[in-house]
Amino acid sequence: MSELFRFPNPVNEKAARTVAGVVALTSLLALVTGWLWLLVPLAYGFVARALTGPTLSPLGRLAMNHVAPRLGEPNYTAGPPKRFAQVIGAVCTTLGAIFVVGFGWDTGAEVILGMMVVFATLESAFALCVGCKLFALGMRLGVVPAEVCEECNNIWARIPRPESA
Repeated sequence: MSELFRFPNPVNEKAARTVAGVVALTSLLALVTGWLWLLVPLAYGFVARALTGPTLSPLGRLAMNHVAPRLGEPNYTAGPPKRFAQVIGAVCTTLGAIFVVGFGWDTGAEVILGMMVVFATLESAFALCVGCKLFALGMRLGVVPAEVCEECNNIWARIPRPESA
């Protein structure tokens, strides 16, 4: 069971940026069309990725197994900040889904979708992960335990290097 709830560390940034691109486009589609119900599958995806990485996320699996490998050599980044970003996305989109489905509060859902468009576009297009920046701030403030900080700063020690031919 513990294998199910394992988040990859390190993470291929190309897969993360692919997921972010789909999140940005889906959020934009929901805003433009008024299909606010799209917050439900967005929330599921974030919750699945926050809990299990790509394991229970069809989008995460597609990005990791099929799209990212076609984009060239992996570009590794630390997993814990990416997981933190997924948790933030899960909280926001779940709240948005509750707003629209549970209470019919479209404005609250639209604000959250707008945030998703902005932050997911920053990640996808510019490799600027706002959740990761917040995680780094948490490390500087001592909110994130030192073991996690060491792990983030030392991802290259765990990545097998390809042997020279």
